[in-house]
Amino acid sequence: MTSDKYYIPYLIPAVILTLAFAIRLPVMMRFWRIDPNVRSVGGLLLLASAVFYLGRPKTLVLLNGATGISNFAAPLVYTLLMMFCASCLVMIIHWRGGDPRRVRRATWTIGVFYAAVVAGLWTTFTFAEVPVERLRDLDTYYANTPWMREHIMLYLGAHTTACAITAVVTWSWLREVTGWLRAGLVLLVIGFILNLCYDTVKLTAVFARWNGRDLDWLSTYVAPPIASVCALFIAVGFILPHLGQALQGLITDYYHYRCLAPFTRELAGLDTASMRLPRRSPISRRLVHRRTQISDGLLRLQPYMDPGIRERALAEARARGEAPKRAAATAEAVAVRAAVAALRGGAEAGAADVPVPVAGPAAGPDLVAVAKALRRSPAVPSFRARSGPADHPESVRP
Repeated sequence: MTSDKYYIPYLIPAVILTLAFAIRLPVMMRFWRIDPNVRSVGGLLLLASAVFYLGRPKTLVLLNGATGISNFAAPLVYTLLMMFCASCLVMIIHWRGGDPRRVRRATWTIGVFYAAVVAGLWTTFTFAEVPVERLRDLDTYYANTPWMREHIMLYLGAHTTACAITAVVTWSWLREVTGWLRAGLVLLVIGFILNLCYDTVKLTAVFARWNGRDLDWLSTYVAPPIASVCALFIAVGFILPHLGQALQGLITDYYHYRCLAPFTRELAGLDTASMRLPRRSPISRRLVHRRTQISDGLLRLQPYMDPGIRERALAEARARGEAPKRAAATAEAVAVRAAVAALRGGAEAGAADVPVPVAGPAAGPDLVAVAKALRRSPAVPSFRARSGPADHPESVRP
């Protein structure tokens, strides 16, 4: 029985590829029928994980024993590997897009080619003499065996072709994308280049056998760890754009939610008729609720907003050398605080048609900027401290 330490290069990538498949499963279930990209990526991850699960020495023993055919697991695993190669090329074709007829024709061509390769694998295995079960060194042990020699070269050649095309095409897209998608593509490129290294190591060991030399250790001890690292890069490359964007969105939502806290405290007590959220509501829903509270509060303050106060605060902020966006946020913060004081002091409402710039539908970043000004800008309390009956009769000091 093979030692457990030999399972690690197979089990770890299998688990990670399965995890990547599980992470993408909700998207695949939603768009499986309408998006061929989703189908190709899902099939690729599923096939890659199956190759590593079935490629474990212990699984090979079970498969060979169940069929009673020595080394029967070899063409079975190589068949899954060829399906993985076809999925890689189909994925590239669908990602590139273009004329639907050309995409269908290319997909059909790839399917026919790799179906022929699979047929060749089973044909050559049928005619080959492989009586001795080899779990870890089959490629080199039977490198000079008729028909098995062709069997080995067939799968290595088809795998090398698919990985080379995928790596080159993916590399060409790096300049066209940015952010998390680019990071994912970089990892995919590295993964497929490492796949080429795997093929090179395997082919080197086989060629050495043909020339009467023994470099079996390359195929037996070097190639499996390379394949494991390949799988890690490919799995992370596929899930990184999805998880990265989700994590970035979560962090941004939390940051904006915390930044808006001074604004909600400033408007506390105003009758906005906002509903309370459950304690365990997601941060995205809490952010929407907080922004809605602020917008409702600004709408309640609209009759008390004094354009004169805002203009004077804006002029002073500009005179202090503040950047235009920061000066505008400071002026809005001053106007909001003065309006709150006027409302709570029982002042009479003014004209109801005064516009409130920060309360519009595209006011997200402005609301955050105003909230920061309410908390950090020394001009906000100092301006209100200087505003009194002479400047603004309706303002009331707290």
